[in-house]
Amino acid sequence: MLSIGIGPFALAVDHLVLMGALGVAVAVGGWLARRRGVGSPENLIFSLFLLALLASRLGFVARYGREYLDNPWQVIDLRDGGFALAPGLLTLIAASLWQGWRRRALRVPLAAALACGLLVWGTAGLINQQQHDSPTLPQVALQDAQGRQVSMPGNDPRPLVVNLWASWCPPCRREIPALLQAQARRGDVRFVFINQGETPEDVSNFIATTGLDQEQVAYDPGSQWGRHVRSVALPTTLFYSNDGRLLGSHLGELSEATLADAMKVFPAP
Repeated sequence: MLSIGIGPFALAVDHLVLMGALGVAVAVGGWLARRRGVGSPENLIFSLFLLALLASRLGFVARYGREYLDNPWQVIDLRDGGFALAPGLLTLIAASLWQGWRRRALRVPLAAALACGLLVWGTAGLINQQQHDSPTLPQVALQDAQGRQVSMPGNDPRPLVVNLWASWCPPCRREIPALLQAQARRGDVRFVFINQGETPEDVSNFIATTGLDQEQVAYDPGSQWGRHVRSVALPTTLFYSNDGRLLGSHLGELSEATLADAMKVFPAP
């Protein structure tokens, strides 16, 4: 499962796992602190989480600074999901040790909260990853602009980037230039844009203004591909190996930086 719909909103499962781990950490730390009569560490735990999140984001921005030069405002747009794991974890551990040294009474609740939160985050993330790994591409009937059936991956031996999109979706429209730039740089990777729920007539004018080639656009009128990979939101981008294994996914708008990071699943040409 890649995403979950909550009313009109959709959240990536990875984000829900992180929020759940934070909730467990706050609950465990608060319960132990009350049992020991040493005050309430909930605000401290939440502050440590925000500090780690900030460090993780700054680490990612530092790694892909060149990709942010043209659109610097994207540095503060956390919706692109660009985070570096190592800086965040190291900051969380270092800040927790510092607070434990300063607040002796909170050492045990804080350590338990950190351990339980990381355990839940790691275990739930691993389970979700195993569940959505797929050995083959979805067997979904797709069409080209002339209504002919399109098979995936067909006879093309290259690894594959699949972008699920619709013309009414503003993030889908905004991320297409980044995908086209990546396609121009990586001729060893095939890019396919699978429209969800529309017809060629619905999107012909839009395609003509984006630089998309009709040869790389496929149509999924019943939005079956999104259902098969269990993603309820657009845009969704999927990264497949040349033998059809799902290597990675991204829910929401891709920036140049997050796309460059996601493309690391493919060997360099």
